[in-house]
Amino acid sequence: MAENSKPVLRFAPSPTGYLHIGGARTALFNWLYARHTGGIFRLRIEDTDRARSTPEAIAAILNGLEWLGLDWDGDTVFQFARAHRHREVAEEMLAQGRAYRCYATAEELDAMRAEQRAAGKPVRYDGRWRDREPGPAEDGKPFVVRLKAQQAGETIVHDLVQGDVRFANEQLDDMILLRSDGTPTYMLAVVVDDHDMGITHVIRGDDHLNNAARQLQIITAMNWPEPVYGHVPLIHGPDGAKLSKRHGALAVEAYRDMGYLPEAMRNYLLRLGWSHGNDEIIPTAQAVEWFNVENIGRSPARFDTKKLDSINAHYLRLTDGGELAKDVAALLARLDPPRTLDRKALARLTAAMPGLKERAKTLVEIAEAAEFLYTDGPRELDAAAGKLLTPEARTVLGRVLPLLGQGDWTAAALEETVRTFATAEGIKLGQVAQPIRAALTGKAASPPIFDMLAVLGKEESLVRLGTYAT
Repeated sequence: MAENSKPVLRFAPSPTGYLHIGGARTALFNWLYARHTGGIFRLRIEDTDRARSTPEAIAAILNGLEWLGLDWDGDTVFQFARAHRHREVAEEMLAQGRAYRCYATAEELDAMRAEQRAAGKPVRYDGRWRDREPGPAEDGKPFVVRLKAQQAGETIVHDLVQGDVRFANEQLDDMILLRSDGTPTYMLAVVVDDHDMGITHVIRGDDHLNNAARQLQIITAMNWPEPVYGHVPLIHGPDGAKLSKRHGALAVEAYRDMGYLPEAMRNYLLRLGWSHGNDEIIPTAQAVEWFNVENIGRSPARFDTKKLDSINAHYLRLTDGGELAKDVAALLARLDPPRTLDRKALARLTAAMPGLKERAKTLVEIAEAAEFLYTDGPRELDAAAGKLLTPEARTVLGRVLPLLGQGDWTAAALEETVRTFATAEGIKLGQVAQPIRAALTGKAASPPIFDMLAVLGKEESLVRLGTYAT
């Protein structure tokens, strides 16, 4: 990297599926490093696999990054659209003798591999066309373009996370750069795009470490500057196995719909393999200030849903009630079928949020706990609430109801009325409050019940309580 130049990083997903947790963390690390250094963060969609790349997957990647708040600089680059440039570089390598045409047929290559397996040798291309010139017999026949790789010595990947990783060049075969139909391979496209985009740092999963050695062969052949590499260990499940759907390897948008906040996801993903002392709660602004590649661990991180829940609960408590109410409304609007909150319901939800967010781990839990606020009228009792509203409890409701209607309709005044009533009746506060809760919400658990009476208002509360009072 030239002195005083800004680091340029990129996130380069393949749109063959959703943006998963591992990809989101890779994007976050690149974004944080770019923002920490005052550098540039680019997005490149590697859509050269035309059979598997879909518009839906591209949309999911873009939506996932936008939800996470990982903004990128400049236009999105689509790799397939640059195929002409990739071919141009391959042709240049051919002209300079750094690549060659290989006319080996599929049948020949199959036979070659069978012989290698039978002899117990590594299976790799044997270079049969490396030093051959095509003759008249090859006129018009299909060919691939292969890299004339270095055959002696070693290729060293200088890695900020893994240290120096050495590969014997004799183990790196002459890989294909252009297929027989003229389309570029992934290996060529990545190197050309990184060079043309001015990428100075490549932070990605360590499943790409072998690719780095092969890509460096192309970089060396073209006499291009090497990027700085940082290969991050993959994420494992709690059991130590590679992360899968059963562990939580879901689309980023799935976590949005499960009720996690983007700032909580950023904090959690940051701590999956990166550390700053014993700090667990690291707001994004602080993460930008602290982030460096040197603090990325060399061991795989383990996905832990309980820790994610704990971090999300922390951010729920910090977030303004009005903002959370909008988040809940947006979540409900994404349901199938969608549920729309009117102005009254949104106002109630906002007013109730201090009590709702204190005990919740996700927006989904808030949405479910607040269901009784969305519509007017008597509540349908769930099983637990039904058990609370015994004939005796309904009688208690009937006796306390006139008292509630007489005083001020504030949480403090309502609680004082109920306490005074319970004392006079010689019963516990809960023997009054729990039937009120069940009749008001239809459930046995809710945010502080006197606060909820105040939120719903006098008229609506008395209607609901009167439905079950005898």
